[in-house]
Amino acid sequence: QTVRWHIELQPWASPTPSLSYEALRFLKYISTSQISCEHMNLNSLKGYTETTKKPWSICLDERFSLIHRIRSKQCRLYSLGLGSDDNQFELSMANSGCEVHRFDPSIKSAHIQEGRHLWHHRLSIDWRDPNPAIAAHKLHSNTKKLGTVLNEFGHQKIDVLKADVESAEWKILENLILEDVVDQIGQLVFEVHIHWPGFEVSGNDSTVVRYWYSLLRELELKDFRLFHTYKDLSKPQMFLKKEAFNASSCYTLSWVNTRWK
Repeated sequence: QTVRWHIELQPWASPTPSLSYEALRFLKYISTSQISCEHMNLNSLKGYTETTKKPWSICLDERFSLIHRIRSKQCRLYSLGLGSDDNQFELSMANSGCEVHRFDPSIKSAHIQEGRHLWHHRLSIDWRDPNPAIAAHKLHSNTKKLGTVLNEFGHQKIDVLKADVESAEWKILENLILEDVVDQIGQLVFEVHIHWPGFEVSGNDSTVVRYWYSLLRELELKDFRLFHTYKDLSKPQMFLKKEAFNASSCYTLSWVNTRWK
């Protein structure tokens, strides 16, 4: 299998590169569901009453595997975060019998188990593995790629990958696509930040937006379909440092891998 180093960029949205055309195409794309999902929150499970602060929507329709894996207590959630205190979604998934792994570099010790189903790991998921020479100096390197973590944990599949990583999501998503790790994931729930390009994303504004759009189109080529989109009006309404296009700086997007029946 050939290693891919770059994603395929989509053609420009207009004959000559234009930020407004790129922005409008991208914003329309992230605001439009591609597939309908009837049951999207854990309230549809028996005995579940809490409400989460943010709409971390997962698809619990019978035609996809997640609801069946929750019922048979075989589901697995990976949650990538940076110092978030809102763990309601993780707790509710753990309470419904899922094996939940939280990765956050601000956690106090390397691995903590809370209850039967919830683990906290002091790890930051990155889009590259640390340089071995540097890692050798630090006994516990706390940044790793998701593919590396899956191998180390002996996990073949993740039913849900949730990420709120403050603009690192673009490069992490790119890494998951380039290394085909995304094929091992059933559903993605990502908070995406569009107030600046994100870590290590370069180019002028229209180039950046074309890159974001191209990444999401790659997910579509991998049979992921967007089923829920939430525009966060509590965050600054900014698009690449400008108040423009009626955009929020932050959206929560949920996809289901339609190959996973």
